[in-house]
Amino acid sequence: MGEIVVGIDIGTTKICTLVGEVRAKDTYILGVGVEPAQGMKKGMVTDVDTLSASISSSVHKAERASGYEIGRAFVSLSATNAQSINSNGMTGISGSREVDDMDIQRVMEAARAVPIPHGRELLHVIPRRFNLDDYIGIRNPKGMHGYRLEVDTHIIVSSSTSMRNFEKCVEKAGVYIDRFILNPLAAGDVVLTPTERESGVMVVDIGGGTTDIAIFVEGSVWHTGSVAVGGQLVTNDIAHGLSLPFEIAESVKLDYGHADPREINQLETFPVQPFGEERLSKVKRSDLAMIINARVTELFELVLEEVRQSGHEGLLPAGVVLTGGASLLPGMRTIAHHTLKMPARLAQPESISGMTDMLRSPAFSTSVGLLRLGLIMDIEDNRRDSFRRNGRPENNSGLGKWLGGLFKRFLPEDEQ
Repeated sequence: MGEIVVGIDIGTTKICTLVGEVRAKDTYILGVGVEPAQGMKKGMVTDVDTLSASISSSVHKAERASGYEIGRAFVSLSATNAQSINSNGMTGISGSREVDDMDIQRVMEAARAVPIPHGRELLHVIPRRFNLDDYIGIRNPKGMHGYRLEVDTHIIVSSSTSMRNFEKCVEKAGVYIDRFILNPLAAGDVVLTPTERESGVMVVDIGGGTTDIAIFVEGSVWHTGSVAVGGQLVTNDIAHGLSLPFEIAESVKLDYGHADPREINQLETFPVQPFGEERLSKVKRSDLAMIINARVTELFELVLEEVRQSGHEGLLPAGVVLTGGASLLPGMRTIAHHTLKMPARLAQPESISGMTDMLRSPAFSTSVGLLRLGLIMDIEDNRRDSFRRNGRPENNSGLGKWLGGLFKRFLPEDEQ
């Protein structure tokens, strides 16, 4: 028996509410509610009332499908609103000089004690690796003997204004937010393999308004970022280039779009009705592909610049894993491979069961990832809060029996 949890993925183009039972080996989906997003632009709230109504509709659909009344949920947050910094902490080993849970909690608390920029709030503190005396790069120091324990962490902070606006929208829909979770972390939890995480890999979550990035090295996240290009900008380019209404341009993209002009027959055409024209016109599909290719190439060039600024260029042998709704556009993997000069694959959520027909798509990677990763983070928070109250971490023995090695999906511990 697992734990019943709820996730609300608020994207620029769609809102997805999931009710699922997180089990040791998979996530059983009990209910799904998908609604077009209104009141959003490029990962930001533009209309509280409109967005709240969209969230409410998505939640009600999931309630009807699952039979559960939704009162609280984990909620996604775009990396557009986030900023990442690196920090380390140090503590002496107490008692028998054998590292225990209390020592790990103390060193993590030390790493958290960093100045937060004005207008920002702490979102995630993620351990990357531990050092014990002269031993560098330890994955899990528990049980080892030493005198001084250090930890390197990746800290993610987000805009207070943005978080309060999302919070207001969700609460107006009648749901309490358990926690916000950064989009690429949630997506990465369900699309990456342990080998990719260990070797060095980048998740590129291409949504409607933005593209979120997370770089994983040695099993944990080392960098997060975002670029302000997504599927809607591709649609805008088509609308301007072919003089079409946005809605028709979106349909043209979905029906005939391709990111790689080299894969298109130069003689192939399709009919459209541009602004001011009474009759249908024929457009060469290769011309459409050229429009799309220009924007997609720009997207991956911006991603490459983000990788260079992070200092991880050349350190990602597992390459890039593409996910998100806009990654479904044909030719995206090829353009990513050529532009980024690294292996590329398209990924969808794994290890799910139940109501999964529509969820086995890259468009729902973040939605599914919210459930499991949110539960893992909640358990870790309970341990930290127990340490602050009682001076010792909470055991969590009941959950621990069925969770098994789930923490290894997110925290830098040895692989199963």
